[in-house]
Amino acid sequence: MAEAPPTDDGTFGDSFVAELDRLFRWRRDVRRFDTRPLEPHLLPEILEAAELSPSVGNSQPWRWVEVQTTAAREVVRDSFIRCNSQALDGYSGARAQLYSSLKLAGLDDAPVHLAVFCEPEPAQGHGLGRMTIPETLEYSVVAAITTMWLAARARGVGVGWVSILDPDEVTAVLGVPPRWKLVAYLCIGYPERESDVPELERVGWQERTGAEERHLIR
Repeated sequence: MAEAPPTDDGTFGDSFVAELDRLFRWRRDVRRFDTRPLEPHLLPEILEAAELSPSVGNSQPWRWVEVQTTAAREVVRDSFIRCNSQALDGYSGARAQLYSSLKLAGLDDAPVHLAVFCEPEPAQGHGLGRMTIPETLEYSVVAAITTMWLAARARGVGVGWVSILDPDEVTAVLGVPPRWKLVAYLCIGYPERESDVPELERVGWQERTGAEERHLIR
């Protein structure tokens, strides 16, 4: 028998909590995509879920920009190639060899490219909560990205965050207001394969550390 839907008091059943924890474990940074286009309804659904994310002062400072043109994508890809080469120069020996073998972006295969910006002076929210820590606007955008990522994974869609880019070049080629700050460039599509283990852990770059190492009590 299917579990009853959540009650109006906002509580959820144990099986839902277990499935949510499972979703957290299976949410991975995807770099290897199937080239099939997404079903048309999926991206709007995923972004609608992301819009439910909390934000400082209810400012909703995120701005989603879907990158469709070949010209813009080529600029982003060229930026990645150059910045990735520069990053490789920062390593040596076995670590450099391992770095050069990593697949760090799905730019060529992912059917959807999504640039996510922060509006630094949103009218919405009237400045509430960000006078002393203005970075909370960008933190709010990151929270929305996390919500979007989980919403995508729940629908069988993978997301990869490409951070090895020149943000000024991306901002310029997309023609967005120059005051907007690039927070993330995301590749979105169906994963080529699924795993609940991070790829960087699988290839020996970095294992996940235990939560007890970051939980301090003072």
